[in-house]
Amino acid sequence: MSTQIAASPSVNSTHWPAARDAVTMIWRNLLVMRRNPQLLIFATVQPVIFVVMFRYVFGGAVGASLPPGQSYVNYLMPGIFVQTVVFGSLQTGVGLAEDLNQGLIDRFRSLPMARSAVLIGRTGADFVRNIFVMALMCALGAAVGWRIETDWLGFAGGVLIVLGFSYSLSWVFAIVGLSVRDAETAQATSFPILAPMVFASSAFVPVATMPGWLQGWAKNQPVSVVVDAARYLTLGDTTFTSSSAVIKAVIWIVGIVAVCAPLGVARYRKAT
Repeated sequence: MSTQIAASPSVNSTHWPAARDAVTMIWRNLLVMRRNPQLLIFATVQPVIFVVMFRYVFGGAVGASLPPGQSYVNYLMPGIFVQTVVFGSLQTGVGLAEDLNQGLIDRFRSLPMARSAVLIGRTGADFVRNIFVMALMCALGAAVGWRIETDWLGFAGGVLIVLGFSYSLSWVFAIVGLSVRDAETAQATSFPILAPMVFASSAFVPVATMPGWLQGWAKNQPVSVVVDAARYLTLGDTTFTSSSAVIKAVIWIVGIVAVCAPLGVARYRKAT
């Protein structure tokens, strides 16, 4: 016993101990996903339904509002990508709320590890999951007619913007998950945040088709900005977007992480 206690400080005296703790927690959460494959299945079913519904059910009506020659499926897919990771980021809060309810958070806090490691582990694992989901959605988009109108560098930039946004939102919902008592409450609390961001945005329809009182919010809120940035990087400069959207999206992503990451860590220390 004394040998183990004496060895503990040396574990934390290595270079970058917080980074090592975070990697360990990321691996722990990835193992949980591996042992519960239904988490990935349900993460992909919803976006597939949205693609099919908007592409083949609403696409004819919504596409009529686009300028002549503009493909609705090319307009739609960046919105689907962002909608997918926005709803996927909710799982960060749900997972943390479940860990909190089961007492795992108290066990983690009793260990000689960095306070930020648990949250970085959760958000990092969800980031890895979103990479898989994005790859699947890109393949599905290609199957339903989505085409890149810029180049592969633009496509890569669009994917990175969307994934960066997913990571920033994971910190938002980490705070939610640590502020409630169980997974069900975390999910119920998150939806009022998600709904106006996703559906009152440029993800599925042009902002110009919305009522005037709604357009200010729909044009400038983070989901629309990131969608417009992804559109610019995959479609080029169009009626709906320009290069300025990329700058705005990066500002939103960095700003959300800069504000919510410290708040999340502070909330983790107080969560019971």
